[in-house]
Amino acid sequence: MSLTKKQREQVCNYALEIGNAVKYRNAGTVEFLMDGAGKFYFIEVNPRIQVEHTVTELITMRNLVQAQILVAQGHKLADPEIGIKSQKDIELRGAAIQCRITTEDPTNDFAPDFGKLKVYRSAAGLGVRLDAGSAYAGAEITPHYDSMLVKVSTFGRNLEQASRTMDRALQEFRIRGVKTNISFLEKVITHPEFLASKCNTSFLDTHPEVFVFPKKQDRANKVLSYIGHTSVNGYPGIAPEKRLHSRDLRDATVPEIPYGQALPRGTRDILREKGPEGLATWARKNNHLLITDTTMRDAHQSLMATRIRTADLERIAEATAHLGGGLFSLEMWGGATFDVAMRFLCEDPWERLDRLRAKIPNICFQMLLRGSNAVGYTNYPDNVVQEFVKHAAQGGIDIFRVFDSLNWTKGMRVAMDAVRKEGAVCEASICYTGDILDPKRDKYSLEYYVKMAKELETMGAHILAIKDMAGLLKPFAAEKLVKALKNEIGIPIHLHTHDTSSNGGAMLMMAAQAGCDIVDAALSSVSGLTSQPNMNALLSAFEGSIWDPQLDMPGLQQLANYWETCRSYYEPFESELRSGTAQVYEHEIPGGQYSNYKPQVEGMGLGHRWEECKQMYRKVNEMFGDLVKVTPSSKIVGDMAMFMIQNNLEPEDVMARGHELTFPQGVIDFFKGMIGQPYGGFPKELQKIILKDEEPLTCRPGELLEPVDFKAKKAELEKKLEHKVSDRDVMSAVLYPGVFEEFDRFRQTYSDTSVLPTPVFFYGLDVGEEVTIDIQEGKTLIIKLNAIGKVHKDGTRNIYFELNGMPRSAVVTDLSVESEVAIRVKAEPGNDNQVGAPMPGKIFKLLVAVGDEVKKGETLLATEAMKMETNVKAKMTGTIKEILFNEGELVDQADLLVVFE
Repeated sequence: MSLTKKQREQVCNYALEIGNAVKYRNAGTVEFLMDGAGKFYFIEVNPRIQVEHTVTELITMRNLVQAQILVAQGHKLADPEIGIKSQKDIELRGAAIQCRITTEDPTNDFAPDFGKLKVYRSAAGLGVRLDAGSAYAGAEITPHYDSMLVKVSTFGRNLEQASRTMDRALQEFRIRGVKTNISFLEKVITHPEFLASKCNTSFLDTHPEVFVFPKKQDRANKVLSYIGHTSVNGYPGIAPEKRLHSRDLRDATVPEIPYGQALPRGTRDILREKGPEGLATWARKNNHLLITDTTMRDAHQSLMATRIRTADLERIAEATAHLGGGLFSLEMWGGATFDVAMRFLCEDPWERLDRLRAKIPNICFQMLLRGSNAVGYTNYPDNVVQEFVKHAAQGGIDIFRVFDSLNWTKGMRVAMDAVRKEGAVCEASICYTGDILDPKRDKYSLEYYVKMAKELETMGAHILAIKDMAGLLKPFAAEKLVKALKNEIGIPIHLHTHDTSSNGGAMLMMAAQAGCDIVDAALSSVSGLTSQPNMNALLSAFEGSIWDPQLDMPGLQQLANYWETCRSYYEPFESELRSGTAQVYEHEIPGGQYSNYKPQVEGMGLGHRWEECKQMYRKVNEMFGDLVKVTPSSKIVGDMAMFMIQNNLEPEDVMARGHELTFPQGVIDFFKGMIGQPYGGFPKELQKIILKDEEPLTCRPGELLEPVDFKAKKAELEKKLEHKVSDRDVMSAVLYPGVFEEFDRFRQTYSDTSVLPTPVFFYGLDVGEEVTIDIQEGKTLIIKLNAIGKVHKDGTRNIYFELNGMPRSAVVTDLSVESEVAIRVKAEPGNDNQVGAPMPGKIFKLLVAVGDEVKKGETLLATEAMKMETNVKAKMTGTIKEILFNEGELVDQADLLVVFE
């Protein structure tokens, strides 16, 4: 297109001169290069028409292949069958482009790829021509033949139109199972220099941006793989006998909100107008009881092992903003939700925060922050806590309930200061344990709690929380405690409890009458037992009184109805506590721990000794000096109790034989002082037994921990995961190393499964069942499971689906059968000790042996695919420990080839 008419005539005459000089009489192609000055340089002659002939055919409307055959049959160009009497009969109309789609990876020097085409869908429409190669769904692309799948040619009135049609055509292609060059082609044909006809032979060298590609998400196939895997193997942690069927689970009804209805004014509006101090003053002067709804966090953490998924939370979010607009706050984040989201639900907790915040802009969001433990189970460097609070506040958390698992105020200061710095509400907590009405339990007396409350107010708390994590605060004790606190501090009091004993509702009523400003409750369908008291019942009890919360009771009932249906999806995770029990006053297991503790006990094979474990929990608490028990201190007590039951130990056995026992690491860290200092100190003799010769800490652990270099951590994480990560991702990896990386690997394999309906996520599909999934706004997948194939020798099954009316399949490993084929190990990304195959192919030549000393950059072996050799080089200097393949064997991309010592 960059040739002028004169230049075109000139180069055509050159071609004729060359042909006449050698008396060539046949179809042929003469190739030239043109320099910047417009001079032509001869390259070669091909005695045939080129693969680019489709471009000529489109702009001349001449069938060159047909014409060549007719000439071979004896026809002349001027004959009616061909119709070319002179050069003037060949007219050029418009512009055409040809792209060759190949199984080559442009991110890996266009290395050829091979395998099975899982999906093949081509483009169509006006101005598009396809010349097919070997492309169809199910085709095997081998390393022995040309990598071209199809030639795509497009036509338009000018180059811009032809390019636009080509761009559309390339986007319409769906090719899965092998890598292709489509992304590269899209970049080239839309590049400004290409469209301006200014490309030259150095174009690719001078424009590296054409090699920067958006990563293909391939979400549909990944989602199908997950559904197939779950349909065959079930969900980890759900025993086969507890597995439900999605077809039997009813869809929850979301309350209808009239279109365009304005949101009610909420506490977040007040916070934005008045600031944290203004919100606290408003709450303290408010003449009716304020309610925090824990349904979205602690309620399901305490009843269903924190398993409620973002999909169910998001569906009800907009209705909650309208019908729950009068609530003080929604406790919807923090605590165990952060790691459970990644570890078990395969979700990003930050994304949950974003999605809920977008739909509930009017009510304050509240989270549970474990002081120096952030949302983890260990102490973190101070800058980690500070950075976490910053990201959480930016994401939409308004109120931070800060506590220390040992009521050690030194462990709360960094977090409290960070919250205030971010302009959020600092709700500092005193954790309640013991019984202030029992004179025999004088360690945690009324004076103890009042003193701590006054200290927290001095430290900058906007609100004081009473965190009754096990539901040990009895009704008359609550009245006594709240009255004493109201007389000594000038900030609002927010009371949190659990209803394990069934006394929670009565306790909240007495606390409210004593002057408590805010209380935690849960919607009726997820309340009671180890959860919070029943909000709907509490509202009815206070209706018409001076404490009446004045909330939308019918609206909140609609929300409760939604959660009643949703709760049925999570039946396998229920704690199986059928009724309230006063036994909690003996064992003192926190409500938030109870539903997790029992599965842990069962996982250790101790389910038949559950009652013993609860009693041992009490004994361990006494042995440890009567602790404040809340994550992570409660987990440490639970771990020690399971350890002792498993080894048939009693407290006296630990004291007598402790020097020869290997205790759980969490217990050792606790007695070392790694989560802080308990009130009254450690039991000295037991501390020496558990630590053996190790000296305990006496200072705040955060003072000794090196600050995290987030920039370096980000670079390390990107190298390991081989893709870009966000600052939030880095934070997740710092808080939960290993857990985040595993979550990321899941996402790379199955994409974002948070879009799946909960019954499908946990239980998969039955044959013949169909489900509709919105993977993004405006993009819906209609998936039907048609059949599950037989087990192959390698332990896999073919799973046959229908996706939006088109057949699709996935290959799933059946974990219940033993494979006859060895599973290939993949090289770990970012690990220089492991060398993986850069692309699929055959081991062409081995150049090293086990025991050889090699230097960084030295060639270890060569692979071959589609006539292209690739040298695989050492990433480090060292000794070869293991070589996993022999010459002549086929390898897949990333297969582990060589291991260094």
